[in-house]
Amino acid sequence: MTKALISKLTLNYSQLKSRSVFLLLCIISFILRFPFFFRDYIDRDESTFILLGQSWVEGHLPYTQLWDLKPPITFLFFATIISIFGKSFIALRAIGVLIVASTAFFTYKTALSITTKKVAFWSSFLCVSLLSMLGSLQGVMSEHICMFFFMPGLYVIVAKNKWQWHFLAGILFGLSVMTKLNMAYPILIIGLYNIYRAIKNNAFKKGFVNSMAFGIGIIILFLLTILPYYLKGITETWWKSVILAPLEYTNARRYSFLKMAPIFLCIGGFIFVLWKKKMIDFKKQQLQLLLFIIIGVLLSFIQGGRINGHYLIQLHPVLVIFVAIAVSKITFFKKVNYQPIALILLLFMPTESYIEAVNVIKNKIERNTFLNGEGISVPEYILKNNLSTKNILFLEYHIGYWQLGKLPPTKAATHPSNLCRDELFRFFNNPRKNSIEELIYIMEVLQPKTVIARKNKRIFDKKEIEENEYIDAYLSTHYTLKATVEKAEILERK
Repeated sequence: MTKALISKLTLNYSQLKSRSVFLLLCIISFILRFPFFFRDYIDRDESTFILLGQSWVEGHLPYTQLWDLKPPITFLFFATIISIFGKSFIALRAIGVLIVASTAFFTYKTALSITTKKVAFWSSFLCVSLLSMLGSLQGVMSEHICMFFFMPGLYVIVAKNKWQWHFLAGILFGLSVMTKLNMAYPILIIGLYNIYRAIKNNAFKKGFVNSMAFGIGIIILFLLTILPYYLKGITETWWKSVILAPLEYTNARRYSFLKMAPIFLCIGGFIFVLWKKKMIDFKKQQLQLLLFIIIGVLLSFIQGGRINGHYLIQLHPVLVIFVAIAVSKITFFKKVNYQPIALILLLFMPTESYIEAVNVIKNKIERNTFLNGEGISVPEYILKNNLSTKNILFLEYHIGYWQLGKLPPTKAATHPSNLCRDELFRFFNNPRKNSIEELIYIMEVLQPKTVIARKNKRIFDKKEIEENEYIDAYLSTHYTLKATVEKAEILERK
């Protein structure tokens, strides 16, 4: 029976067509991500992107009404979905399925120019899996969006050699950088690769034209993101928020290199083994380019001074090509019938999705709704019990602002952690100069009637000692616990 099942599930790789691959990747992405369609939020950053997207839909450019430390295309992506589908978690997450599948598809297309269809397909399968599992990756992160633009651009560079295609690649890479600024590093490397390829192939004229088209595409995209601000006479807002603030942030909030070292050692060790064992022919120009892209992303992590789990989304779509090629060269898999074990692993791989599906069903039975999480239940409680929403402050579950149709009390409160990033205040002209002044203004001047925090959790990061001491003391003195909704505490001013 197992052999029959494996036989039916085994693909005929030689007959595999691109549209079939894309459809399969969409199905896999959907299976992995569907249970998370109904969660209020998966990562706090995603909630912030939604708030800024909604603000843009209502006519406010990013950084003018609300503020966060990301380039504008991130917010445009969310604004576009909201403008079409309204306030729909399901629509946002469904589009997430498509962007992950599309990214993996272009991993497949890029790998196909280097290796076999079988290896290319498993590269794309690994890509979908790594972009959809573990931690906060089931949401729609800015890294997902930037790779959605980056991978088709990379495919164009690898597979096409006409200036029109390189111009398109420039546009796509411009979109990628204006989603995640650190992608400038690998994109600069790709530009240098274009020049190198032209010199190596004695195609100076063609290389020059392609490079110019590539660069012009990027510049046009940059200028288009500036244009709305220029027309309103606030170009400085774009410059401070998109360029200067991220540079300041990377200098102010850095991990020690030792904390980042394991990632570099693992990837470096892996590449070294591939070279030493001659599992990959690094003389191929396309593989050289992919290797330099990985190096470029890693360099951007060093310059940024930190690596969060979701940052690795920027590595996976390229790195998996090396992984799949390496696995295909291991003789063990050619001698042993590994397929039954592989089938079992594939069935157990989406454990997070199974657990989330159980939670969704349980929530439907208990609350008669598939939508779940404190970002849903807390606003429902507030509206049902007619609690005041004037200057309401979400110190956690800030997607609640979206549900209530309310704004954070100040720009700095758009993302709760931004309240403690006082090195960024000057970039959005905040009248308060530091975090304590900001908290005093919110709590003692605006005096929100309702505050939401997470039960049994520190309000701010443990490093923010003074801020935690102030907010804990103020809340205990001036607020009383109105209700506990799931893991959220709703506090009401005395």
